[in-house]
Amino acid sequence: SHKTKKKHQYLSITDTMSCSKHKSSFLVRDRRLFSLVLLACGHHLIKESSAFVPSLHSQHGVVRQQPASTGIFAGGFEWEDPAEAFDQGVENPFKNPDLMKGKDGDEEMVIDPARLLGPRLQGSNLYFIGMMGSGKTSVGDIIARRMGNYNLLDTDEIIEKATSMSIPQIFEAEGEEGFRNVESQILDSVHAYVRCVVSTGGGIVCRLNNWSKLQTGIVVWIDVDPEVIIKRIEGTDRPLLQNDDPLQTLKDLLEERRPRYMQADVRVKVTEDMDEEMVANTIVKDLHNFIDDNPPAWKKAKAQAQVDGLDWVQ
Repeated sequence: SHKTKKKHQYLSITDTMSCSKHKSSFLVRDRRLFSLVLLACGHHLIKESSAFVPSLHSQHGVVRQQPASTGIFAGGFEWEDPAEAFDQGVENPFKNPDLMKGKDGDEEMVIDPARLLGPRLQGSNLYFIGMMGSGKTSVGDIIARRMGNYNLLDTDEIIEKATSMSIPQIFEAEGEEGFRNVESQILDSVHAYVRCVVSTGGGIVCRLNNWSKLQTGIVVWIDVDPEVIIKRIEGTDRPLLQNDDPLQTLKDLLEERRPRYMQADVRVKVTEDMDEEMVANTIVKDLHNFIDDNPPAWKKAKAQAQVDGLDWVQ
């Protein structure tokens, strides 16, 4: 058919993974194929190479009016304040009393703090890591929707669409090693885009080369105890849990991956009584605090220049 012919047009197979049992081959390294998959997922993404500057919002006095370029000269060269291009003047809403009060003075947010994350992140991706069943996709979807200008990408969903196979089928045909190969290829393509909340597979941290991609954004570890996870996913077809003691398998996997998970920028401990909204709220607050504690390099350099008394830095 025309669709079949067009699909194979993009499969320039230089690194093909053959699935003999299913009598098919799949390749997801080709960026053009990945773009087709994203379109199939209904996402409208922005490449990292695009100049992304969040739009200015004049709402509740949160965003300051950007000053005009001063044209100050430093050492014979015109110096442009990075704040004029990058600083949107958005503050941490949890540290701004005006945002914590409603119209009647009650303790209620005037604006959703998740909506203010976009300008503060300046396009950086959020990567959610954690064990299977920890809620990465469901919580990520909530946060992306609340942020408004971010898209949710689920690496497992993209893998299934790109290969036309379910995760259990890939494990059966290629084993875990084959699945991890595809997963790394997908991550390699995903990290080229900006303004994404990326839900990753639980074992994506197992390969060190994946960390170079994850660390291009902010990594959030959703930390859930195995005893809580097993109640959520009991009876599912998770490939790694098809044994006589899935709970012990979860515990062993967590201990194996814990050193990698602990390298995350933000860690959110989830208890059994927390629903998805509560987890999302905690992550949003922790992200705002993380941004405060880890300002961009240009802000640190500007602050140091001011301390050093450089009169061309205002």
